[in-house]
Amino acid sequence: MARKLRLEYAGACYHVINRGNYRRNLFAAEGAAESFEQCLFEAAGRFGWLLHAYVLMRNHYHVALETSEPNLGNGMQWLQSTWVSRLNRSHCETGRPFQGRYKAMHVQPGPVLAEVAHYIHLNPVASRVVSAERILDYRWSSLPKFAAKKRPNCLVADTVLAGSGGLKDTAAGWRRYVQHLAQVAKEKPKKREQKFGKLSRGWAIGTVAFRTELMEALVALAGTESRFELLGADGAASRELRATIWEAKLQQAAAALGISLESLGAKKSSPEKVQLAALLKSATSVSNGWLAERLKMGQPASVSQFVRRFHLRGAGKKPGFKRALAIVTA
Repeated sequence: MARKLRLEYAGACYHVINRGNYRRNLFAAEGAAESFEQCLFEAAGRFGWLLHAYVLMRNHYHVALETSEPNLGNGMQWLQSTWVSRLNRSHCETGRPFQGRYKAMHVQPGPVLAEVAHYIHLNPVASRVVSAERILDYRWSSLPKFAAKKRPNCLVADTVLAGSGGLKDTAAGWRRYVQHLAQVAKEKPKKREQKFGKLSRGWAIGTVAFRTELMEALVALAGTESRFELLGADGAASRELRATIWEAKLQQAAAALGISLESLGAKKSSPEKVQLAALLKSATSVSNGWLAERLKMGQPASVSQFVRRFHLRGAGKKPGFKRALAIVTA
């Protein structure tokens, strides 16, 4: 059985999301949002978290946080269970308000984390709860806390301000930040999708190098990429992670075989494509569908046929292929 893994380490940044059960209104009860916000601040203090942004919406919440210790799981368990316990006790209720396990995407520190924070702060505008010009009026967000004279110690403004053109942590700087968000909100939907579309999906948000480094750490932790699943991730996130793994292995296989991926040509059954497919099928759990699309080999069933014929010819036993296989599986 696959092990459920999540990387936790000091300095890790995450975009955490959870939704109400059956998309119910999470914060409908009197004092529910205020209680959750207080629990979030308490969790940050208990577990040494730095909060870069958060927002509580009608049926879900977003938090961009940084851990000073490898303790995301313990902290989230405390946060959600404590809030539910307090809420049920104060309203004499029972039940599970969340739809399931929270989702936590790794985020690359720096400008990428700043983009996640902007996305989080713009949630009330995207949901048409407030206009972009009146975004500071939305109470259940880190933004009005940042702009206030005093703020909780766990709220860290450096990343948000640096990612907005190096603004200063002053009243004037926060007014300019709100103006920046208003400009982003007025961008055409296609441009906003390009900017924010992937900030709440997948398993890791950042450059290819960042995701590859995380993937390699996960593989090392599990022993092999076929023996783990992402803890708390949805199916799409797990598929994206495996695609990242397979792409890295493909690059490694091409280098080992002396094949240029940019010069493969259009022929579906070219020897180079079949050799690469055969190598990845031998070294990873890669799917025929991914190979068919990535290498332009036609239908997934065709990949199986090409690889089968490759091995029937004994090509998989040739020294060059065996050397490349040893490199990729090392």
